Amino acid sequence: MRKTDKKIENQLRLVLTGVCETALKQIEGFQWLTHIVEYTDFPNSLKVICIFDTNENLADYVSNYAPKKTEDELTSVIQKKLQEMGVNVKNISGLVGFDTEENCAKEHNGKWNDRLG
Repeated sequence: MRKTDKKIENQLRLVLTGVCETALKQIEGFQWLTHIVEYTDFPNSLKVICIFDTNENLADYVSNYAPKKTEDELTSVIQKKLQEMGVNVKNISGLVGFDTEENCAKEHNGKWNDRLG
């Protein structure tokens, strides 16, 4: 990893940690988030995955936004925080994904490295 890559990684980690801490307090069922990135194609390769505890809680969260056709709260906050660090993403909805602990347990025996890899 190049020096500039490490700097970006540290900034991403700080920004996303803040988003995570806020979401833990405000969003029912939210557990954690992580990111995947290939720095040779940053920011196009950046993917942020928001993890909920159950499929039911994730469905409840998504259903609050789908009828209104608005971006969900997490996606909006992530986009705002990335912009604050100078990262402009063209398609924020393609950057943010959602998953659940429940699905990982069923499909990958709870091994997130296998699931995200």
